[in-house]
Amino acid sequence: MRIRLLEQVRAGCKTVAEQASHIQIEFDRIPAYAAALPVSEARRPAHDPECHYLNRGDDTAAFFLTLDSINFGSGYFPHLRKHTGRSGYFTVAGCLTAHFKENGSFSARDLIRLTAADCTRIFAQDPGNAPIRELMGLFARALNELGAYLQTNFGGSFTGLIAAAGTSAEGLIQLLVKMPCFNDVARWDGVEVPFYKRAQLTAADLALAFNGKGPGRFEDLDHLTIFADNLVPHVLRVDKILHYPAKLCSRIEAGDLIAAGSREEIEIRACALHAVELIKAALNEAGQPINAMALDFLLWNRGQQPAYKSIPRHRTRTLFY
Repeated sequence: MRIRLLEQVRAGCKTVAEQASHIQIEFDRIPAYAAALPVSEARRPAHDPECHYLNRGDDTAAFFLTLDSINFGSGYFPHLRKHTGRSGYFTVAGCLTAHFKENGSFSARDLIRLTAADCTRIFAQDPGNAPIRELMGLFARALNELGAYLQTNFGGSFTGLIAAAGTSAEGLIQLLVKMPCFNDVARWDGVEVPFYKRAQLTAADLALAFNGKGPGRFEDLDHLTIFADNLVPHVLRVDKILHYPAKLCSRIEAGDLIAAGSREEIEIRACALHAVELIKAALNEAGQPINAMALDFLLWNRGQQPAYKSIPRHRTRTLFY
């Protein structure tokens, strides 16, 4: 049976991008921008072995399902106690890797029992820091939810969940979004706008970790969109593909939180996703075949450069990125 979740993602974001009142795509810039992208870099992404639990078979699969269940919190990251030279994401991934190395994989029952205090300890955070205390509570909620879902539906097996997708990334997404913490759907002017950022990223992470084999074998990775968060839109804004109004720029630069589900926040994510679809189409038409997953890796890694990190990006406190 054909699953159409990702067609819905593209359609919803296209509708928002075409009618957006806050964010504009600079359509005329896209062909030159696409032509200048170093696409050879995008085709060879790799996980960081210091921050990811790799080459451990089923435990690596469990690691990425666990990590992507808590791969959110960018709106809290200014308050996160980070590892030296590491971003919020790599700090969280590195702490989880250290825990797996010392203790092995969590079981589903372990996840169900985790508390906010456990998460505070695992991720080496300050329990007196109010925003981080809130984030650790959300981490515990997401991990409890994953454990209960695995226990109820897959006999507690991480690989059982992956196998149930039948080598389809869309199938895995369909399974993951049955958990509320993965069900990344917004409403904009009465239009349902799904993003499914972390569910899509889980399939991509597994494919990369297993080199497209075993638990990482998905035959439809080309169907994925970008993983809509706050970094790829920021890169596109700095690169003048997205235009934000001056008032919104001032709020972002002042560190004001952009409310989850607000028009601005939905438009930022949707316009970025649609812009990358247009960039992908331009590259494919120019004889440079590439998928959205590879473009996301390229743009996300570009966002780690000092020129991009020196400019504030929007911060939203949400379960979804």
